[in-house]
Amino acid sequence: MGPSILPAYPLRPDGRAAFYTGHTGTVERKSAERLRVSDEVSAALADGRAVVALESTIVSHGLPSPQNVETALACAADVRAAGAVPATVAVIDGSLRVGLSVDEIERLGSGEAEKASLRDLGYLLAEGRTGSTTVAATLFASHRAGIRLFATGGIGGVHRGEGRDISADLTALATLPVAVVCAGAKAVLDLPRTVEALETLGVPVVGQGTDVMPEFWTRGGDLPVSVRSDHPATTAGILHAHWGCGLLSGVVVANPIPVADEADPQAIAEAIVGGLAAADAAGVRGRDVTPFLLAHIGETTRGASLEANVALVEHNATVAAEIATALAALPALDAGRD
Repeated sequence: MGPSILPAYPLRPDGRAAFYTGHTGTVERKSAERLRVSDEVSAALADGRAVVALESTIVSHGLPSPQNVETALACAADVRAAGAVPATVAVIDGSLRVGLSVDEIERLGSGEAEKASLRDLGYLLAEGRTGSTTVAATLFASHRAGIRLFATGGIGGVHRGEGRDISADLTALATLPVAVVCAGAKAVLDLPRTVEALETLGVPVVGQGTDVMPEFWTRGGDLPVSVRSDHPATTAGILHAHWGCGLLSGVVVANPIPVADEADPQAIAEAIVGGLAAADAAGVRGRDVTPFLLAHIGETTRGASLEANVALVEHNATVAAEIATALAALPALDAGRD
């Protein structure tokens, strides 16, 4: 029996999340003080200018020091260079923040931050803690802030094996109208089942200049995307039509790593097999699996996977900014429908 994939939480007719307590109905949340959007990001959104969200687990869990902070700052610079405003997302001292300062990003890279997915946000906010947001949590914060584009390295998905380990990224994508520009799903996952899950959840996969799903460190094999787009403006038009007709799901913009930066596919495949065996032998489970595998593969490939990771995430930031700029030039979407 295959894994069951259900929406992360119900949606009201206007597309916004409905929170329930028992069977008594919707409870209004006093969440304004929990979500803090920086002045720069707020001004850009109010003016209808392009904004790109950036997740922060790459700082605390995705890359080693000092590449973690350097890459996060480089991604923000890439977004600016392409004409958009960067909005790095994290939980800082019990507040869900959209738009961080350099000092705050460096703080996340110091090892203080916990990993924050959707299930962790309530605890971190209530206890005044600090956490780096995963793809799912960044999707949520982006939607709450009104941001449509989000750049990351790769999304989570269905894990390999016969277990039922499925990333919250998938259900977040099914229920939150934000586009994620990524180099596909992380290659350590079960990619065919992940693509199938996205199809089941009604999440389109737009291949940015490609007909196949990228495989993170490599440009991909034979898994087809939903549709190919060869220009950021074309992708922006697809997003605008997707949400403009009333659809409420997110969209995966699958943007392959540049040819010059692609890692050797055979070396990556062998490193993944070795990493999975090492994780099993060490009893690594749950949310610790992906960071363990990334570190193991980095060591096995003598840093080649790390170099590819940095290149792809910066490339995704640039492309996301280009799409966001094109989307901002289109008529504003009806807030009542999306």
